[in-house]
Amino acid sequence: MALAGDIAASYRRPGAILRRRLGAADRAEARALATCMLACFLIFVAQWPRLSRESFLTGQDLDMLLAGALMGWILIAPLVLYGFAGISHWVARRLGGRATYTEARMALFWALLAAAPLWLVWGLVAGFMGPGPVLDFVGIAALLAFVLIWAGGLRHVERG
Repeated sequence: MALAGDIAASYRRPGAILRRRLGAADRAEARALATCMLACFLIFVAQWPRLSRESFLTGQDLDMLLAGALMGWILIAPLVLYGFAGISHWVARRLGGRATYTEARMALFWALLAAAPLWLVWGLVAGFMGPGPVLDFVGIAALLAFVLIWAGGLRHVERG
């Protein structure tokens, strides 16, 4: 199934989609890294409308704002996500989980990628409407989707 179809299906059955996205064990780590980088890139792109609005309203240089977001989402966020996935897997292992570190990382990275379309909507709302209840609602929906997909995927791989 195509990536977009898997993202949509993740909202209904995250564990089964994650298991299929993991695929063969020999390329799982490369697949996890590619998923992480794609998710971070999409979230970086989602920041553009918000940063453009901020640049216009404050007079700051847009290039500098974009460079900061690029460094944050493409260089720093993957490192933080790898650490966070390791900690969550360590906790799951203490609670009886049976997944590998790669499977736990993929659960986190896939949830981030599956929630990325909502983050893109959040970026558009932030750029065109600015702060307000609609932005809060979309942000909460994106965060909730991420957490639920991650929890479903992690539970699926940790149970074996």
